[in-house]
Amino acid sequence: MKTPSLANLRGSVHIVLLGGDLEAMINQMAVRGLQVWEIRSIGESSASMNILLRDFFKLRPLLRRTGCRVRVKKRIGFPFFLARLLRRKMFVAGAFLFFAILFSMSSLVWDVEVKGNVKITEEEILAAAKQEGLYPFQWSFRLPTQDKLARDLIKQLPAAAWIGVDREGTKFTIQVVEADEPEKQPLLSPRHIVSKADAVITEIYAEQGRPVVQKNTRVKKGAVLISGILGDEENSELVVAKGDVKGLVWHEYNIEVPLVQKQVTYSGESKERRYIVIGDWAIQYWGYDKTPYSKYETITDVEALTWRSFKLPIGWMTETDRETNYRELTPSEEEAKQYGITAAKNDILAKNGKGTKVISEKILHEKKENGKVYMKVLFEVEESIAEELPLVHNPSPSQGE
Repeated sequence: MKTPSLANLRGSVHIVLLGGDLEAMINQMAVRGLQVWEIRSIGESSASMNILLRDFFKLRPLLRRTGCRVRVKKRIGFPFFLARLLRRKMFVAGAFLFFAILFSMSSLVWDVEVKGNVKITEEEILAAAKQEGLYPFQWSFRLPTQDKLARDLIKQLPAAAWIGVDREGTKFTIQVVEADEPEKQPLLSPRHIVSKADAVITEIYAEQGRPVVQKNTRVKKGAVLISGILGDEENSELVVAKGDVKGLVWHEYNIEVPLVQKQVTYSGESKERRYIVIGDWAIQYWGYDKTPYSKYETITDVEALTWRSFKLPIGWMTETDRETNYRELTPSEEEAKQYGITAAKNDILAKNGKGTKVISEKILHEKKENGKVYMKVLFEVEESIAEELPLVHNPSPSQGE
């Protein structure tokens, strides 16, 4: 006979029939419609077979009539699994509790992330989300739909042009597109543009205000370049002077350059030591050998564990000893002078900003002493000389010489 449908779900028993009239027993089972399968003969007076659980309990009257005995070899199917499970009450309770906790944790909001914000602070967005019920450890089934959340957040954040709320498991992401707002210009008080150094004017651009100097004019520090006073003494108006003025300025540098210079290079060889970091303690677990290099540089890299936005006091630290080599360079006197002048030019450009040009340099004095080259160099530089001077009184504009 074929295996009955859903035999594992309904439950079955693997049995062995022993002694008595075995043939009559099997015939009686067939007559009564008991579902058995996989019948196999075992010797002359025994046979094994599988029988449905419900039919197993109908064997007793047949066994008395035929004188056979039955021995259960194996219990198969869901009813027996359920019975074994019910006998282990603590296991069932633990499994139930586990799935209950798992369901509860998966129903909580664990993280709320904000993306796309620049002008609107993250704290402001999270505060608005909390008012709408979206915050960590909130039940997700208590939240309104994501579309409604987005609409309510836009009402609370007028500086946002669009807000989208996405959910991925227990994490919610608030995507923000900010509205374009014109930059608010600061309120400025009337002012002059004056010279910040003695210079010769090379270029003047007055966006607002009255220029009071011309190209090739020599001016002193503090001289008014663009006046914030329009009109004459009887009819005058104070304005915010705007513009830029460039001029030739002279910078004097005292330069010293050693004729023997040391250069550090890396050989490419390195050795690592690794540590587990717990608070202020570092426990080494790898790389106990001594560093084999006579000269080396140690680089330390610390990587802490993080959970969400929190930095945990646990992590890893790697110390890398990189072998170094030192070599001496002996530039010629001319090369040393050029190196010093180039370094001074770079310093001038860095201090005076964009648009600065070094026009010329002149060595006023030089000497070689104690393995160094000493120079005094005068640089002629074209740079912006404009700086602001607030108008407190109503002074008449002064023009530079």
